[in-house]
Amino acid sequence: MIPAPVTANSTERLRACAGALLGILLTGLITHAVLGKASQLPLLIAPMGASAVLLFGVPSSPLAQPWSIIGGNLVAALIGVSSWKVFHDPLMSGAFAVSIAIGAMFALRCLHPPSGAVALTAVLGGPAVHALGFGFALAPVLLNSAALLAVALAFNNLSGRPYPHRHPPTKGADAPPERLGFVAADLDAVLREYNQVLDIDRDDLQSMFQQAEAHAYRRRMGEITIGDIMTRNVISAEFGTELQDAWSLMRRHRIKALPVVDRARRVTGIVTQVDFMKQLDLDVYPSFDKRLKALIRRTASMTSDKPEVVGQLMSSPVQTAHPEMHLVTLVPLLSGGGHSHIPVVDDERRLVGIVTQSDMVAALYQGRLAEPPAREA
Repeated sequence: MIPAPVTANSTERLRACAGALLGILLTGLITHAVLGKASQLPLLIAPMGASAVLLFGVPSSPLAQPWSIIGGNLVAALIGVSSWKVFHDPLMSGAFAVSIAIGAMFALRCLHPPSGAVALTAVLGGPAVHALGFGFALAPVLLNSAALLAVALAFNNLSGRPYPHRHPPTKGADAPPERLGFVAADLDAVLREYNQVLDIDRDDLQSMFQQAEAHAYRRRMGEITIGDIMTRNVISAEFGTELQDAWSLMRRHRIKALPVVDRARRVTGIVTQVDFMKQLDLDVYPSFDKRLKALIRRTASMTSDKPEVVGQLMSSPVQTAHPEMHLVTLVPLLSGGGHSHIPVVDDERRLVGIVTQSDMVAALYQGRLAEPPAREA
């Protein structure tokens, strides 16, 4: 019967309380300024208190997004007024108003719990509200909702809570490959089977599960950092390094990538064997050697119709890592993110190492050997 303790710390709780204080206060002042002193309309309607709980207490909730409060409250007000005009009975009007409002909010994707109270307010608000008719939906409902939303937009972003809530990307280089655990389709299947509305964004839920997997991996493997496994003596190039010299460096040192740095050793890009191959027509195999030699050979004339230096060929911006990051952060990048070499940089983005797929495989193997043997049953 008692819910689990709220995990938010005291700072977050104080932030929510301060936001609600400013939200309700400024909403009342804005409404007063718009309607004027002579207006008989209420400055605030009670459901705004519930909306404030969502907008400032749980701004990442799908029920607290801008369209939820604006669309939900407006639709509920219109339905509540219509229900009163049809039934003229508080009980019947209230029951139908709330029921139909919920259905409409589901259909319009603007589910907002306080909107149920807005529908009831349109029915039970008394003669003053009934006299407004459908104007009640504009003032004070829409006016209150817009003012509270404006305060939430400013306060949440200024206090470090991005609002409206932005969905994290589920595709691309940062998305974990299928072989690393559950995928988006697995989560969607579970949500369909669960068949209930969750007060959490679906992408946030997926992100939390992925972070839980990462924590479980760290618990099993120990605190292996990127700095523990990276190669420190890194062969690099500069923007103006000629292609022939860059290719010779990779051949001489038997490496497949060169981080590109400026004079301060800050990473500006990376050039790989793949970048060289992209410049060639690989469908014409008999002339491959000639084409490669033609690409990397320096041009004697003042003009050229091909890349001459590394900076014209490199990939930029480049995915980097920090030596203090845990090994697990490399798994989605090196196993399915389209990367084979990750330059490692310090706090000032200066090159301090490089980590490859081979480094990660070796670290995973060593970590596995370090696990205690399983006990026999």
